[in-house]
Amino acid sequence: MSFLDKIKQRRTIYAIGKNLSVDQKAIEETIQEAVRHSPSSFNSQTSRVVTLFGESHTQFWNIVRETLRQIVPAEAFAGTDAKISSFAAGFGTALFYEDQATVKALQEQFALYADNFPVWSEHSTAIAQFAVWTALAEQNIGASLQHYNPIVDAEVAAKFNIPESWKLRAQLVFGSIEAPAGDKTFIDDSERFKTFN
Repeated sequence: MSFLDKIKQRRTIYAIGKNLSVDQKAIEETIQEAVRHSPSSFNSQTSRVVTLFGESHTQFWNIVRETLRQIVPAEAFAGTDAKISSFAAGFGTALFYEDQATVKALQEQFALYADNFPVWSEHSTAIAQFAVWTALAEQNIGASLQHYNPIVDAEVAAKFNIPESWKLRAQLVFGSIEAPAGDKTFIDDSERFKTFN
């Protein structure tokens, strides 16, 4: 399978379950290898990942659920609750963080580029997220990228002993593919691409 085929295979899968033939250790190694080999500006390696399985995975989504219960109107909460339950039904969750201490150190060391390092940090996490998502898809593991930060940050940090300098950027929930992704639509190429000779 070509690299482009692997990219095409990576889709947002909402119907996920716990029925994986890949074991937890292999998934953890895949995530770590994908992040380890993802590029970052100045080779800063600002990306951090906390991978949650089993009870920790369930606890994370319960934190999200209860946080949202405080925000979402009661009459609208049933839909929110169902969505969170669909994520909790998965096999695990990878929490993507960016180490702000590393970003700050780079800003101090390379003052000329200080304003750019937070932006480049966001690039780094996006690349790491995409790499992990694609690597999991290659193993026929479905996933969807969620963003319940910053509303859950403090409670999650306390629960899982997250360093203070780590900033939560995204959550990739993954598991067995219980239903395929829907059709993907694309805007016209003329709106996205320009080529000059």
